[in-house]
Amino acid sequence: MPASIEIEGLTKRFGSFTAVDGVSFQVRRGEVLGFLGPNGAGKSTTMRMLAGFMIPTAGTARIMGYDVQTHSVAARRLLGFLPEGSPTYPEMTVEGFLRFCARIRGYAGAELDDRVNHALGLTTLRGVALQPVETLSKGFKRRVGLAQALLHDPPVLVLDEPTDGLDPNQKHEVRGLIQRMAPDKAIVISTHILEEVDAVCSRAIIIAGGRIVADATPKALQEQHPSGKLEEVFRALTMEAAA
Repeated sequence: MPASIEIEGLTKRFGSFTAVDGVSFQVRRGEVLGFLGPNGAGKSTTMRMLAGFMIPTAGTARIMGYDVQTHSVAARRLLGFLPEGSPTYPEMTVEGFLRFCARIRGYAGAELDDRVNHALGLTTLRGVALQPVETLSKGFKRRVGLAQALLHDPPVLVLDEPTDGLDPNQKHEVRGLIQRMAPDKAIVISTHILEEVDAVCSRAIIIAGGRIVADATPKALQEQHPSGKLEEVFRALTMEAAA
């Protein structure tokens, strides 16, 4: 069975600057991949290319076998994407926004109601369902973005900083949700929070200067440094790449 996510030689250049340089990896069902790197390493650019929101300069990305550029509609039907910044329509209520997203995905009637109610429950948003999105805190807005990514129960999730802006209790809830979904999905989490990798990820890739510098389980990465701390491994690898 092919991997749920296949990335081969993905490259993105902006003029003379190479933001992502020949990145290749696969993610299979049941894996939660932590995609790590310092600011400007190419994390979000890679996520956008994987989700089909940015055209690569070179290379390919496939979701469940569908090329995200040549078969973009088929690929996006199978993807739940939480982009950086959680873009929404701020004047809409939370429920109104999710119903709008569900209609775009082709749901109607009772099925639309079920999808929206389920997403509200998964992300603990029922208490603010009738509030305009613009009135919510950063953490709640992030959860609205996560809810829209989960509406259609996709087999692949790409989450860019999913716990950004959440308080400790909310982070715990979202991490628990990711762990519950993990056996049935391929999940990529782009993050700079190393404790998140320990908490939910079965594998970690570290990217620096647009290139992959490590790909292993969190435990295997920790064993690369005498301290046994992932942050020390991260610091050493990214500094070496920058040298």
